[in-house]
Amino acid sequence: MPEIYPNTRKILSWAEEDRPREKLLLKGRTALSDAELIAILIGSGTADLTAVDVAKEIMHSVDNNINLLARQSLKDLMKIKGIGEAKAITIMAALELGRRRKDSFQDRKVKINQSSVVYDEMKPYLQDKLLEEFWIILLNKACEAIRILQVSIGGLGGTIADTRVIFKLAIENLAHSIILVHNHPSGQLYPSPQDISLTNDIVKAGKVMDIPIMDHLIYTDNGYYSFRDADKLPV
Repeated sequence: MPEIYPNTRKILSWAEEDRPREKLLLKGRTALSDAELIAILIGSGTADLTAVDVAKEIMHSVDNNINLLARQSLKDLMKIKGIGEAKAITIMAALELGRRRKDSFQDRKVKINQSSVVYDEMKPYLQDKLLEEFWIILLNKACEAIRILQVSIGGLGGTIADTRVIFKLAIENLAHSIILVHNHPSGQLYPSPQDISLTNDIVKAGKVMDIPIMDHLIYTDNGYYSFRDADKLPV
């Protein structure tokens, strides 16, 4: 039976230039809003809402902040009407691909000559992480990064880094020196007493192993703290 009052919420009833897929083809990807890009990912809405409507609800739930969206869990996304497990997984996979967009270190040589370079290079690894993680950047004699390696994953308030593991990785990769990096998901920019104690211990071990620690960076999504810049790295 034909509809007496057609559902004008259906995307197919929209002008072609307003449909997300067609809009991308006509105007390019940069012309689409965050919600329209998400609508393409999820593909469909509900009986009452278009995919764009559902996507707008998703963005509204995170105050239209794409960085906050990247921190949402599968369960958080599935609280939105019209988002089941498959669509939530699709969104999370797309966000993770975005996080991995930078070239790998295996394909390029990055000279680490200041703390801001460390921060920029660690963004693909630590941005939006909900748990504390400890990483190391291994450097060659020219202060070029040769490997970035994860040492440990902890909880919301801390992680443990094993000094033996750190130097085992450094020796295996013939590293000349090391930069320590760990994140504070809370956004706290300054080191805890435990951070300071751990740094001192690793620096001491580095002197014994003749593999110096060049810096320890505390990473947050909104900035960083460098032990070297703050003149807090043991000599």
